[in-house]
Amino acid sequence: MASVEPRLVDVDYLEVQCKSALNPVKNMGFAWSLNPYTGCEHRCAFCYVRAFELRADRPSDDRYGRTVRVKLNVAAVLRSELARRSWRQETVVIGAATDPYQPAEGRYRLTRQCLEVFRDFANPAAMITRGPMIVRDIDVLSSLARRADLHITFSIPTVDDEIWRKTEPGTAHPRQRLRAIEKLVAAGIDVGVGMAPILPGLSDRPDQLEAVVKAARAVGATGLWANMLHLKDGTREHFMSVLSRHWPELVPRYEHAYRNRAYLPPNFGEKTMQEVKRLRSHHGVSDRRRVILKPPPQPEQLAFLN
Repeated sequence: MASVEPRLVDVDYLEVQCKSALNPVKNMGFAWSLNPYTGCEHRCAFCYVRAFELRADRPSDDRYGRTVRVKLNVAAVLRSELARRSWRQETVVIGAATDPYQPAEGRYRLTRQCLEVFRDFANPAAMITRGPMIVRDIDVLSSLARRADLHITFSIPTVDDEIWRKTEPGTAHPRQRLRAIEKLVAAGIDVGVGMAPILPGLSDRPDQLEAVVKAARAVGATGLWANMLHLKDGTREHFMSVLSRHWPELVPRYEHAYRNRAYLPPNFGEKTMQEVKRLRSHHGVSDRRRVILKPPPQPEQLAFLN
């Protein structure tokens, strides 16, 4: 039996009932999100959700992720929302704010229950995760992918052990995530890599970028995209405290780069983004699945009406 690493912090699970499952989203590139949990045990130093927590008057510092709210009825509520006549079967992104495959999922299985609902309604879905636990659900993911469009993004900002350990303390090792991608792709599921966020001066050297791109190519990732770090209030304070603890020599550089702004000016990260684009093309990271699970084409009359 594989050994289980001890948990780094104690986490309280707060079981709650939710009134809605689907959340309308603005300015994010998608219209709807779903989060079976609120609060994330992964506790990534750079997590942008810390900014939302601060605005909600909840802890955004080291205490973030020590309480996870578990929406016990989320799948039942989702089923009722997808059954509404007004629902137009739009794509729903699972895990935009909290990882759907954080450790709580092993106990509560809410993400799996929600996936079963999407499958039953043949509703398109996308997912963002750092959790290799997803391979447990290959069966329901495969059946969903046969009925509706499904895309999964695995967040792998770096494969550098030191940077991973200090900035993503509650997550599985990047190599475990890569193995999960390989299994999902072999099953015919569309799974890409999100190199996000890339940390200036820490994970943006060309050799570091190439290590991630080559690893993604080796496991068959269907695509790859990247973003630079952004620091809104709530995230900024915590990330800077982590930086000062582990890489104090970089603090002045970050204070200058992010002075009075959350996002880097384009010229700060443009070279890095161009390098990722070049590496992706050079190494041929693209959809090379031997088995491709996808929904049947629409009947011609429905396609015409749309």
